[in-house]
Amino acid sequence: MFVRNKMTSNPFTISPDQTIPEAHEIMTQHNVRRLPVVKNGKLVGVVSKEDIVQFSPSKATSFSMGEITYILAKTKVSQIMSKNLVTISSNALLEEAALLMRDNNVSFLPVVDDGKLVGIITESNIFDAFIELLGFREYGTRLTVEVDDAPGIMSNLTSIIGNYGANITHVAVYRGSHGKSAIVVGINSLNTSEIEASIEKQGFKIIYKLQNKADQ
Repeated sequence: MFVRNKMTSNPFTISPDQTIPEAHEIMTQHNVRRLPVVKNGKLVGVVSKEDIVQFSPSKATSFSMGEITYILAKTKVSQIMSKNLVTISSNALLEEAALLMRDNNVSFLPVVDDGKLVGIITESNIFDAFIELLGFREYGTRLTVEVDDAPGIMSNLTSIIGNYGANITHVAVYRGSHGKSAIVVGINSLNTSEIEASIEKQGFKIIYKLQNKADQ
């Protein structure tokens, strides 16, 4: 799955010449925690609620409320925004986005194509894609099968299921230790008792079963 399939297109943005109160108002109005900062169509930074909090004078200062309001109203977004950005292309894989977020300890990436901001991708988008990829919310049965990590195992397992005319909707493989792996198979049926018996008869071990009786 590509970044473009899960990103938020046309995100709310702000100009570097706008002020902190304007940034705060946009974030509050649209319930977002960060805003890409764009000038002449080009991404130049990102400002977040954390940036605003860190810049704002603490309650322990000697400034009056009027003075604090004045300072914030005169401070431009360009003065507090983050400029060293990690970005990604809309044509990149979601796995690439996840790795960039993880390796750079960020929860959000601006999506940039040909120098133009086209969207944003967040941790929540990645989580949604993960759930969708594994079919966790879909009707049917998910069997987690422990197998030997060896050639031909996947073919053998899927052929058993295919013999019963069941449709395999999702497959995931988790490599373990000591030559074992766990294969998660999504099947579009709740009636899998015969399939399970055949799987175990072939020497496989079903270690977990989950059923969704209706789309959640």
